[in-house]
Amino acid sequence: MQASQPNFLILMVDQMAGPLLDVDMIDHLHIPNMRKLIDQGVKINNCYTPSPLCTPSRGSFMTGMLPSRNGVYDNAAEFKATTPSFAHYLRDLGYQTALSGKMHFVGPDQLHGFEERLTTDIYPADFGWTPDWEKPLQRVDWWYHNLSSVTEAGIAEISNQLEFDDEVAYHAKLKLYQYARRIDNRPFCLCVSFTHPHDPYVARQKYWDLYDHQSIPMPKVVDKGYAHQDPHSQRIYDAVDYTKFDVTDKDIRNARHAYFANISYLDDKLGELLEVLEQTDMADNTHIILCSDHGDMLGERGLWYKMTFFEYSSRIPLVVSAPGTLPAGAVKTPVSNCDILPSLVELAGGDPNNLACDIDGQSFVKLAKGTEDEQRSTYSEYCAEGSMEPMVMIRKASYKYNYCETDPEQLFNLDEDPLELNNLATCAQHQALMESFRQELFSQWDFAKFKQEVMLSQRCRALVDRANRKGNFTPWDYQPQIDAKQRYMRNHLDLNVVESNNRYPKPKA
Repeated sequence: MQASQPNFLILMVDQMAGPLLDVDMIDHLHIPNMRKLIDQGVKINNCYTPSPLCTPSRGSFMTGMLPSRNGVYDNAAEFKATTPSFAHYLRDLGYQTALSGKMHFVGPDQLHGFEERLTTDIYPADFGWTPDWEKPLQRVDWWYHNLSSVTEAGIAEISNQLEFDDEVAYHAKLKLYQYARRIDNRPFCLCVSFTHPHDPYVARQKYWDLYDHQSIPMPKVVDKGYAHQDPHSQRIYDAVDYTKFDVTDKDIRNARHAYFANISYLDDKLGELLEVLEQTDMADNTHIILCSDHGDMLGERGLWYKMTFFEYSSRIPLVVSAPGTLPAGAVKTPVSNCDILPSLVELAGGDPNNLACDIDGQSFVKLAKGTEDEQRSTYSEYCAEGSMEPMVMIRKASYKYNYCETDPEQLFNLDEDPLELNNLATCAQHQALMESFRQELFSQWDFAKFKQEVMLSQRCRALVDRANRKGNFTPWDYQPQIDAKQRYMRNHLDLNVVESNNRYPKPKA
C-alpha cells in the first residue's frame, strides 16, 4: 500500500551545464538513465543556479534563499544553523532525511536538517577559502582554480573524485535498501550528491571509450582573446591564471571528452539507484529530482569552470519525475534551485506559502502541471573570486539582464541570441525594457548594503580562520559515524530479528 506522502530521491550532480540537455547537444551524450527520467518526468528547460559557484548555490538549494539573504556568499561562507533547510521542513512534515555525498556545508553544523550523513564531504568545512574584496584582483595560488585541469585532461582509473563518488553511490544504495525494509515507516528524503562531472577532467577508460574522440563537439563561441572579453570575463581569465597556460585545441577536446565521459559515469551511478527503486516496492511512490548546482563553460568564449552568468555556467539541468502527480512534459518558464525547497514542501503536502521565514524561491509545481508564467523572474547572484562588487542576474521571459556597479550592463534576448553574442543594453529600442529591469533590480537589492555585508563577513571570517589555525586546530569536517556494535550478528542482538529486519522482501510469517 502506498504511503500518503511520496518519498523523495534527490540526485544532485556537480557542475553540469544545462545546455548539454538541449536538443542540439543531448544526442552527443550516452545517458540512458537520464533520458528515462526526462521521458517520464518534467524537464525544466530554463533552470538557473542561484549563484554560479558550489557553496553559495548549494546554500540556496538547501534554504530557498539567495546568498544576499542567507549569507552564504562564497565557498567559505558559513551556512548558519538557524537557517531552515528543506531537510528541516520535511522532517517537520514527518520525513526521515539523509545525505550521501557533497553539500559543502561551511561551519560547525554539518547536518542542517539531515538526520544522518552517510559520507564525509569532499571539500573543507572551514573559512580557509575566504575571498578578500579589499584585494579583489589578487590571485590566491593555493586554492584558486587554474587551467591545469584542462591541460592535464585525460584518462584515469581512480582519482580523488572517482573515489568519492564511488563511495557516495555505494552508501546511497545501502540506504535505499534500508528504507525498503520499512524498519522506520516514515517517508524518506534521500539526497545523493555527486562531485562529477566537476573538473579535473579525468575519466575511466570504460566511459571514455563510449565516445568517438573526433566527434566530441567543440565550443560554439571561440575564444577571441582577453582584449575582446567583457570586464568580468577578463577577471575570470586572471583568476584562473590563464597567462601561465597554453590551452590548445587538443586540450579543449580532451577536457570536453573527459567531461562527457564523466556524465556517462554518473548516469551509470544513477541507474544503480533507480534499479534499487525498481527492485523494491518504492518506485511508484518515490518522486525523483535530478539537478545540479551550477554549470561549466567548457571552453565556450575561452572560459572554463563557472563564476559567470553566461548560459553554460548559469543554466543547469532540472528534471522532476513524479508519476501520478506531475504529467510528463517540459517547462519553458525560468526557475532556479531556490524553487526546489517550496516545491518539495508542496509535494509533501505542506504549505509553501506558510514557511517559518521569508525565502526567495517559489514552488514550480503549478508550472510543472502545465501553467507557464511569462511574468515570473528568476535571480542569481555572484560575490566570490573574480568579482569586485555584488553581481546580479535577472532572467525573465526571453531576456537575461546582468548588473554590476563596476561593469557595463548586459541584456540578451536568449530566444533570438542563445549564444549571447549581441548585448542589447545600449540599443535605443530596448531602453524601456532596460528601465523596467533597473526598477526591478533596485526594488530588490540595496547594493551599498549588500557589498558592506559581504565585506564584513569576509573580514570576520578571515580573522576567525587565522586565529583558529594558531595552537590546536579542531576541524569541522564531517566524520561519518558507524556503530559496528549494531551491525551484522552480535550476541546482544536477537539473531532472528536481525536477519528478518535486514531482508527484503520480508520472509512470509
